[in-house]
Amino acid sequence: MGRWFSRSVMVSLALFGMLWTSGVSAQERKPDLVLRGTITQASRESYVEVPFTVPAGVVRVSVDFHYTGHDKKATLDLGLLDSERFRGWSGGNKSAFTVSEADATPSYLPGPIKPGVWNLLLGVPSMPDGVTSSYIAKVYFGREGDRIGASTFGAEAVPEPVRGGPAWFRGDLHMHDAHSDGSCTSEAGKKVPCPLFKTVEAARARGLDFIAITDHNTISQFDEMRELAPYFDRMLLIPGREITTFDGHANVFGTTEFIDFRLTSKHVPTFEDLANEVEKKHALLSINHPGSPTGAECMGCGWSVKDTDYSRVHVIEAVNGGSMDGPQSGIPFWQRRLNEGFRITAIGGSDNHNASYDPEHESAIGLPTTVVYAENLSEEAVLKGIRAGHVFVDLQGSRDRAISFTAEDGAQKVMMGDAMKAAAGTKVHFALTVTNLAGAHAEEVMDGVAKPLGDGIKGSSETREFDETVDGKRHWVAVNVRGENGRLLILGNPVYLNQ
Repeated sequence: MGRWFSRSVMVSLALFGMLWTSGVSAQERKPDLVLRGTITQASRESYVEVPFTVPAGVVRVSVDFHYTGHDKKATLDLGLLDSERFRGWSGGNKSAFTVSEADATPSYLPGPIKPGVWNLLLGVPSMPDGVTSSYIAKVYFGREGDRIGASTFGAEAVPEPVRGGPAWFRGDLHMHDAHSDGSCTSEAGKKVPCPLFKTVEAARARGLDFIAITDHNTISQFDEMRELAPYFDRMLLIPGREITTFDGHANVFGTTEFIDFRLTSKHVPTFEDLANEVEKKHALLSINHPGSPTGAECMGCGWSVKDTDYSRVHVIEAVNGGSMDGPQSGIPFWQRRLNEGFRITAIGGSDNHNASYDPEHESAIGLPTTVVYAENLSEEAVLKGIRAGHVFVDLQGSRDRAISFTAEDGAQKVMMGDAMKAAAGTKVHFALTVTNLAGAHAEEVMDGVAKPLGDGIKGSSETREFDETVDGKRHWVAVNVRGENGRLLILGNPVYLNQ
């Protein structure tokens, strides 16, 4: 039997989480090729082609270019030709760029990366008499399945985090725009496909730290995301897509490469084939809105994919903005998987299709908000936090409501999402700290069975503690917070015992 008691505390969640993680910094990568040369006055007002060979199997080409002679009025402009066509011209406005099938640095064109001889195209508008300019171009090849970093939104290094240091970061992991079926009101008052920047603006107005753009099956949005990211540099833009099939929908996070969505066809015959493709690309697979009905009005909205191996599912969208914790909630579906012994992280996503925003009528972006404990605000760290289950869902997108949840037995201490071994007869001590949830009610959920943790929460920060003497078998223990009307406010991920 469990017991509970409370005590008011003031806890810094950021400092609390530092017990488990530490910050990381960008790591420089060795270039695949280094091109060097000199340009003299003889090449002034002409173009110089610098050839290099792109081998088979490359899906991204990135270049970091520098030259000498700036102080002597030497100028080298930069462009790119692939083995068949022109791929872009940035002149003197960029010293680094990247191109892939789905996205490219502004000034450059996305498209297939075909093997063969490519050329850097150097323009020489200015080279005074007697001046010699030396250039160096570092060339980096991204290959299929490369991990997050240079293969996604970096060039020669893993991108610096948007924000350094460990913290709880708030975001929305499911939204649509003009690249699929997102719409909004035009300046003339018409319903039109909604530009991606409107979604990003609305997310910024909600105060979110990160968002994932998850248009249906396409990857065309990644090119525009690359253009927007330098401007919206206080928010992390995570590339994603919603794999939309006749038997279920699933988000994929952590790769910009194409993934075939034609499940049950000759191209992707089984769930195993889809999971293999996601795994090969080191990405995360999230089942979306599994409690929704499916049929002609929304084909595949509920999850009915045959022979789903849930050991290969990383995430379940337990809370969708269209259903929240109502009769179509995904929470029962998620809890059944937990009771079957699978460790799958619960997240939330607005599934927003209309980014129209004004101060009196906010868009639904951020409703719900997924809150992730991560080492820093970077794509790699946020997805690592999600995979680890260091996540809770704020259904009302409050901006400041928070929980932390730990378990310890004297020798081990873990946080939500983690697992611990506990022999029969072991007393495990659990602690839930809630912030900015006065008037709400906390509950313990063990193996799907909920029970209250005392009376209503009174302070701005309060801790509820309880013990469970375990039987040595597999269990999961989570905590939720509900409003005075019983509606769910915070959904927590479990601590796993003996898993």
